[in-house]
Amino acid sequence: MRKMIFASAALVLLLSASVWAGSGPVTPANAPEVSAAANPASPAEDGTMPALAAIAGHGMMTTESYDDLRELSDYIGARLSGSPEAAKAVEWGMAKMKAMGLENVHAEKWQLSRGWTRGYATAELTAPLHRRLIVDAMGWVGSTQSGGAEGELVAVNMNDLDGELKKADSWAGKVLIILRKGPTPQGPAAMAGFFKFGDVLKKAYAVHAIAVIGGQGGQPAIGMHLTHTGALGFDMYYDIPVVSMVNEDQKQLERYMDDGKTIRIKIDVQNKATSGPVESANVVGEIRGTEHPEQVIVVGGHLDSWDLASGTTDNGCGVSTTLGAAKAIKLSGFKPKRTIRFVLFTGEEQGLLGSIAYTKMHKDELPNHVAALILDNGQGAVVKLNMGGRDDLIPAMKKFTESLKAFGDLGVDDGVVFGTDTGPFTLAGVPGINMDQDSPEYKYTHHSAVDTFDKVDPAILIRDSTIMAMTAFWMADRPERLASPWPAEKTAKMLTDKHNDVFLKALGLWPFGDLGKPAETKPEGAKN
Repeated sequence: MRKMIFASAALVLLLSASVWAGSGPVTPANAPEVSAAANPASPAEDGTMPALAAIAGHGMMTTESYDDLRELSDYIGARLSGSPEAAKAVEWGMAKMKAMGLENVHAEKWQLSRGWTRGYATAELTAPLHRRLIVDAMGWVGSTQSGGAEGELVAVNMNDLDGELKKADSWAGKVLIILRKGPTPQGPAAMAGFFKFGDVLKKAYAVHAIAVIGGQGGQPAIGMHLTHTGALGFDMYYDIPVVSMVNEDQKQLERYMDDGKTIRIKIDVQNKATSGPVESANVVGEIRGTEHPEQVIVVGGHLDSWDLASGTTDNGCGVSTTLGAAKAIKLSGFKPKRTIRFVLFTGEEQGLLGSIAYTKMHKDELPNHVAALILDNGQGAVVKLNMGGRDDLIPAMKKFTESLKAFGDLGVDDGVVFGTDTGPFTLAGVPGINMDQDSPEYKYTHHSAVDTFDKVDPAILIRDSTIMAMTAFWMADRPERLASPWPAEKTAKMLTDKHNDVFLKALGLWPFGDLGKPAETKPEGAKN
């Protein structure tokens, strides 16, 4: 999901505070703080090197991750959360885990507020000339009247939504197109606009607008003749049909508008949504630890996808690397001291719903979670490990990555990623480690009709899977525990220092109250 910010993955996380009830940050009372030593040992010094070498050999000498990816892409295909195909993928994931000998394989069920099924979306320009336009519906949006409707095209400026909402009554019977004109708001103002977009969609439906063109929030779709679908909020459904339009068509409409032409569009969008919740599930399997089985390293990617193609790069790659990592460790014959828990999350595309469900279900276990290692940034090579704000872990992780020079340079930083399933773990104080990738073509495959198996290089996929396996095993088998969850105060301060608090609060995601707030400085000479 990671790359796009606005539309899909895009609305990176419209999560509400309520989802964190019962799964909030770990507190000092139940999580004694443990951190990597100031002068950590390398794998050659801490005894893990023989196992890592064996895992590397088995990982690089098998094509199973690539074979699994083809099977998932070509024989299950798109896996929209809550759909029959997603349920089939859950069964497939459990079968794969059982076949390789993982323990405690099961599905952990959770509910999505409603199911959604794409129907079709067609559009045509009727004035100033007549031709077909290429559109696709965004996810969890409504339909036009049966047979569609025709109306004049009206621009809505994403950079001035307050002003546009004052004119909303004029939208009745019109097709709206979201554009960006004039100065782009920055900082808190940009975030405010981000949220007002949802108000625009609700108002457009209330005043009987026909449809909205602008799933990318005023930005043109990336690529040649590509649309990009996605969710428009956390577990959110909008009654107004919203579509993504290919860049070439949108640019033509913009040129007409610049020329002052009257533009008319006929659009027909038909989707289906359930009236109530639907079931989904995360897939879980383990390699149990031999000495500290209660301590857990989560390793995963998300099993759900969008439905314009087969969901190979987002995030079939994360699924197949996770399964490949588990297989490489099993084949090595080495057993870790701590438990490695492999999780294929669902509901990521609707707002990290599966990983949120995981942190809620496993709340009592979180103090014993060492880290969560996630891959979800397309089909490219892993080039960096973002440690989720845990700068205390960088020295130890650098000692580890320096031993992997044969796989190329791997950077390490304390970057925090909230655009994938690392986010809920970070907010719970657990190190959410993102496997950052160099995926230059992901901007084209992301949520589009070209997210297909042929876009993946097997050598890169197998390398990424092997790096995931070695990273997970090293964290699980080193003599000292790498980390424990930070207390809420420390997590809040880290996020505030990194300026993540502003958007988290705006999204309703901030579970820390006033924690992390900078101390007020009193004027010189002021009395206590």
